[in-house]
Amino acid sequence: MIPLRDDQESRTFPFITLLIIAANTYVFAAWQTHLGVQESVDRAGFLPIELTSHTPGGWTHLFTGMFMHGGWMHLLSNMWFLWVFGQRIEQSCGHFGYLVFYLLCGVASTLAFTALAPQSEIPLVGASGAISGVLGAYLLHFPHARVLSIVPFGPIIRIMQVPAWLFLLIWIGFQVLFQFLASQRQGAHSTGVAYAAHIGGFLAGMALLIFFEKRPATED
Repeated sequence: MIPLRDDQESRTFPFITLLIIAANTYVFAAWQTHLGVQESVDRAGFLPIELTSHTPGGWTHLFTGMFMHGGWMHLLSNMWFLWVFGQRIEQSCGHFGYLVFYLLCGVASTLAFTALAPQSEIPLVGASGAISGVLGAYLLHFPHARVLSIVPFGPIIRIMQVPAWLFLLIWIGFQVLFQFLASQRQGAHSTGVAYAAHIGGFLAGMALLIFFEKRPATED
């Protein structure tokens, strides 16, 4: 399923969401494509073995890696999901809180992948882990929202309203399934997609929302 938009009312301007989208796009378009995608990934992508072996400066790639992508489709799909779902979580957490929440989800997702593949020398890049955290938070905060989505039924494509809880449970269900299949191939990253990072980010988003969600004001 491909989300198009949700039915929630926007009460604040999502400038942090737009800033994150702009930062990811700039890094890919202005730096990665100029240097070369493979070269840029080799330079600033996250390697689990760098962290587990305490390579000097390796920890910085926890952050640089989440602003890089492996191609235009990787970038565009991530940024679209962030745009559809991120605006509401920014509204719920406040601008600064949302930025910190996003970064922590990205770090948590990368650490989850590292836990499964501590000696991996395959670079990990992309905003998917952090965005997965946004999806986990959305499931908790807006389960009854409706998401206008492109839904395939075999050869037939329909555009229909899907409850957010159903959309997101199907999404995380596929991540768990694909991670299981990848583990059967003896590699957390054997498919080229870090599903473990998606799962870790999703769970981190659900847990962290408790600390970042703005509480309504109370009166004496």
